[in-house]
Amino acid sequence: MEVRARAPGKIILAGEHAVVHGSAAVAASIDLYTYVSLRLPTPADNDETLSLQLKDVSLEFSWPVARIKEAFPNLETPIPPSSCSLETLKLIASLVDEQNIPEANIGLAAGVTAFLWLFISIHGCKPAKAVVNSELPLGSGLGSSAAFCVALSAAILALSDSVTMDFSHQGWQVFGEDELELLNKWAFEGEKIIHGKPSGIDNTVSTYGNMIKFKSGNLTRLKTNMPLKMLITNTKVGRNTKALVAGVSERTLKHPTAMASVFTAVDSISSEVATIIQSPVSDDLAITEKEEKLAELMEMNQGLLLSMGVSHASIETVLRTTLKYKLSSKLTGAGGGGCVLTLLPTLLSGIVVNQVIADLETCGFQCLLAGIGGNGAEISFSGTS
Repeated sequence: MEVRARAPGKIILAGEHAVVHGSAAVAASIDLYTYVSLRLPTPADNDETLSLQLKDVSLEFSWPVARIKEAFPNLETPIPPSSCSLETLKLIASLVDEQNIPEANIGLAAGVTAFLWLFISIHGCKPAKAVVNSELPLGSGLGSSAAFCVALSAAILALSDSVTMDFSHQGWQVFGEDELELLNKWAFEGEKIIHGKPSGIDNTVSTYGNMIKFKSGNLTRLKTNMPLKMLITNTKVGRNTKALVAGVSERTLKHPTAMASVFTAVDSISSEVATIIQSPVSDDLAITEKEEKLAELMEMNQGLLLSMGVSHASIETVLRTTLKYKLSSKLTGAGGGGCVLTLLPTLLSGIVVNQVIADLETCGFQCLLAGIGGNGAEISFSGTS
């Protein structure tokens, strides 16, 4: 039996950084996915290994099931979603160390650790082969690690006794609400292994899809009533998220009154964005009006992010380039590089889009076209059990 799962990446439409200081923020799924295929061998295969293939970096890891059982002699599965204990993490780390991951790819070790924890916790010490590939650039603020954890969890759960799925269904199918809740909990545990103390926003958007509004730890699922398309420009400039967050906090200590006003303004922008994307759309004119409002709000949000000190020369280059075509852009995520969003109005011609992309690629940037607010985790089956 083989299952294929996919989970989307995410963008922050409004509210990054300010959300740390009590403002609202809005995040949305994008139709760029991480895919995981998981196959359980048949007795005829005579395969007693658990393997993980990362196609995008041409790496494969495998462990004899006997070695995993040796590391976890008293394991009882499935267990409910729970944090990986320090003792268990050390045991898994030893299994990962045995793979001798190349120094250039050592950052992938946390993801491999998350894979082992999720698979062993849900399925136990059994043979299987997982193959992963992604349309999301790594480390660019588009939720690649969350999509990895969600897609992995979806595939593993789909072939477990923890959820009930329709194996005869053709094409992609979504999980029920209870299954989504379980999936999100497991994905969050995987994210914790990779990031330590994640907010839970990325995995929630990737699991449920569409959009969410979050404020002071509370997440509210939103449903968009209008199609949105974005050009996502990856500046390929790495950034230190912790340092950027700390920089905003330092500026807040220096200028508390001014920064309080900035955060209040961002909160208003996020709330207005949420209202616009949820309001009914009657015709093309209404869509155009809503797009114009969103464009203005994006520009305002970017101006406020600039005042927080989290922009970057590469981001400003993208802003100037898209402004030549009268398009509105803003950074998404931590800033200091990373990715920039550009709203593509419904009536914008493909010729103009291609010209914008050509200009940005001349600067050495990577351009991705994405629909906003689509489905979350989905699965499809092939083969027989």
